[in-house]
Amino acid sequence: MRFTDLTLPESLQLGIAQAGFTTCTPIQEHTLPISLTGKDVAGQAQTGTGKTAAFLVTLFTRLLNNTQASGKHPRALILAPTRELVVQIEQDAQLLGKQCGLTIQAIYVGVDYMKQRDALRDGADVIIGTPGRLIDYLKQKVYSLKEIEMLVIDEADRMFDMGFIADLRFILRKLPPFDKRQNLMFSATLNLRVMELAYEFMNSPEKVSVTPETMTAENVEQVLYHASRKEKFPLLLGLLRRDGMERTMIFINTKREGEYLHDRLNANGFPCRLISGDVDQKKRLRILEDFKDGKLPILIATDVASRGLHIDGVSHVVNYDLPQDCEDYVHRIGRTARAGAAGKAISLADEDGVLYLEAIEEYIKCKIPSEWAEDELFVNDYNRVAKPKRHVDPKRDGAGAGRGGARPPLKKGPPKKAAAAPAAKAPVVVTAAPEGGEAAKKRRRRRKKPAAAGQPAAQSTAE
Repeated sequence: MRFTDLTLPESLQLGIAQAGFTTCTPIQEHTLPISLTGKDVAGQAQTGTGKTAAFLVTLFTRLLNNTQASGKHPRALILAPTRELVVQIEQDAQLLGKQCGLTIQAIYVGVDYMKQRDALRDGADVIIGTPGRLIDYLKQKVYSLKEIEMLVIDEADRMFDMGFIADLRFILRKLPPFDKRQNLMFSATLNLRVMELAYEFMNSPEKVSVTPETMTAENVEQVLYHASRKEKFPLLLGLLRRDGMERTMIFINTKREGEYLHDRLNANGFPCRLISGDVDQKKRLRILEDFKDGKLPILIATDVASRGLHIDGVSHVVNYDLPQDCEDYVHRIGRTARAGAAGKAISLADEDGVLYLEAIEEYIKCKIPSEWAEDELFVNDYNRVAKPKRHVDPKRDGAGAGRGGARPPLKKGPPKKAAAAPAAKAPVVVTAAPEGGEAAKKRRRRRKKPAAAGQPAAQSTAE
């Protein structure tokens, strides 16, 4: 099905054409005929199959067809779990809705607080944001949700995983009644928790699933290498040199491991950058832009970047650490082979990571093909770097002796009176006896009580 076959506003059709979209993806083909009639939809599809465009087309169509709305309060709300996903959705919304004349505002932590607040005060038709800061402005009465006509929840399963469900329910209770708005929920997985939320806050949603029996994209070539913890980096160097990975994402589980990998790759001629949850938002966006533009060949990331980021031309995804959550494996390798392109996902299983392999293969309903790494593939003559020092938090680690932190200062209080020493069990001070020990023996004899008649005297234990 083509977008021109759908009954869409002319300005939206123009934006879709300028974006280069012509043919609908499977999730768009199954969803749009239902959602464009005003019905609620809970959609499930593989990552990178066009879920964002599916709900944006529906959203813009509804807002453009309803010309009776007035006021500065937002008319549509899109909720996403991460800042990166919010930024990605905003970029797609600005692209598709370029000719629609609607104001789109992204709200998330990490950028100017007052600037975002002023933008909300001035008015926005569409708000895209993470729950935390949206609630902050909502409690300050910067904006109101009473005029929301369209609600979209993206990556709803991730909302549960990241602990946002309480915030999500708070926001949903501030919206108009469920039958007075249209609700769309899209995610790569729709488990029982997500569907319970859908039936609670949506108006009899119609569930749409596209190839749910295949959790990973068909165009992703998966391969698994078994290697010890010490062998993983030499093997990674060999793979990078052999395959010539032009645009590669490498996923790790911890920031400290990412810093160590970042230093070693740069020291061995592979320029790369690291993004994690505590990297400044502006810096993260700048790194992502360099990676998208091809200026940066390798991007190291924690799972903060495994969802929602659409980056064209990612040729390889490397799981340097196998994820502890089996769902994260699907989202990680979904960064490649997007929109019908081909890609390769390489996983390295060490002594710890192999423990997660069974759950991952059970979740994706297939076994990851394994390859044996020949000795020539390992690069052992590489430049070594020192491991990054562990960051010590004095508030947490300062009180423990031998943990690298200073002890916290003692609390000062009024001087206490010295307690009287107990009369019994005084500490015994052992001193060396003079040569021969005669003086010590005489003192012990004087302290002994005389033995009772008919009983021999007790023998000194020191003799």
